[in-house]
Amino acid sequence: MITESDMDDVFQALSHQTRRAMLDQLRAKPGLAVGELARSFDVTRIAIMQHLKVLEQAGLVISEKDGRSRRLYLNAVPIQQIHERWSDLYSAHFASRLTFIKRAAEAAARKENSQ
Repeated sequence: MITESDMDDVFQALSHQTRRAMLDQLRAKPGLAVGELARSFDVTRIAIMQHLKVLEQAGLVISEKDGRSRRLYLNAVPIQQIHERWSDLYSAHFASRLTFIKRAAEAAARKENSQ
């Protein structure tokens, strides 16, 4: 279960356009080295490292040491947890309403067929 604080970290991380673009690149190219990722942006390497720190703190990026470089991977689990937190609550409501509508339609069809 994702906590309120964890959600705040994820939303904060996703609030910056550069960080979202970084996540898009990591989704497209899992295992991208930090240097390769940095070349895609017109900002300093220090800025890239600061953005990565925010993404890692939110749990959206996982880094693995590979010799002298770090390989980066998107971790979409926190986003999925937020999605499930909101959608599960509403999908249960809509599923019960759809079941009600289905039963009402079936009952009306049976009534019409019996006449």
